[in-house]
Amino acid sequence: MSRIASNGSLAWCGACLLVAVLTVAACTTPPGETEQAARLTPRFDDGQVNLDRAPGEKGYWGPASVSSLVETGVDVEMDGQGLLADMGDASRVAPFQPWALALYEYRQNNGLQDDPVRFCISPAGPRHLHTTGGFRIIQDRNFNRVYIVFGGGNRGWRVIYMDGRIPPDPEEVVGTYYGHSSGRWEDDVLVVESSGFNARFWFSNGGLPHTEALRLTERFSRPDFHTLKYELTVDDPLTYTRPWNAEWTVGWVEGGEIEQRFCEDNR
Repeated sequence: MSRIASNGSLAWCGACLLVAVLTVAACTTPPGETEQAARLTPRFDDGQVNLDRAPGEKGYWGPASVSSLVETGVDVEMDGQGLLADMGDASRVAPFQPWALALYEYRQNNGLQDDPVRFCISPAGPRHLHTTGGFRIIQDRNFNRVYIVFGGGNRGWRVIYMDGRIPPDPEEVVGTYYGHSSGRWEDDVLVVESSGFNARFWFSNGGLPHTEALRLTERFSRPDFHTLKYELTVDDPLTYTRPWNAEWTVGWVEGGEIEQRFCEDNR
């Protein structure tokens, strides 16, 4: 009897072990997927979020989740260049002043032929985060600066000052393509306020207009290793009837570098 019981116990234990092995095997994710899922938001030693790559690694922020700048909650169809599939949706893209809507519709109907990017003018404002060449956000913590370096045909960079300075009144400065940007951290979110833009660029690839009164508030966060969340508030009372918001995400491209390509090479 004891022998039968012993053999039965062994058989029962063997069955349990087999079930356990099969269960683990069934729940095991392929190595690449496990590594990706396990990578949390990277941080510096003091806990501050790192919006760039770790030393010794390669990578950059790649394609955005949307093709162009549209007010949050508005669902319109556009192609990769920002051209509307239905011109009847033009007035829904943003809360335009009448003149601004007319200019936006003209640019759309003209097939974006007057886009300054075609003439090697920088894709400034939030548009530089839509660049096809990718971008990096480099935190220079020694000198209280953040640099956004981007590739594509109009390769350039943007400086965000982290030393507590206040963005200037647009009427007090000479306008630039990237404006004068001041940043601060609110918990894990980099908040950037910018003003002092010129009006010689399109701040979206679909042809959204703006004036030198433009003010932008941007919020950058990294909820996990592979995702950058970008939130934007546009405030230009000469162009839009009220401030409005937009947002999208950008994916991390591991193992690569932003493109070393210049606009003049393709003219």
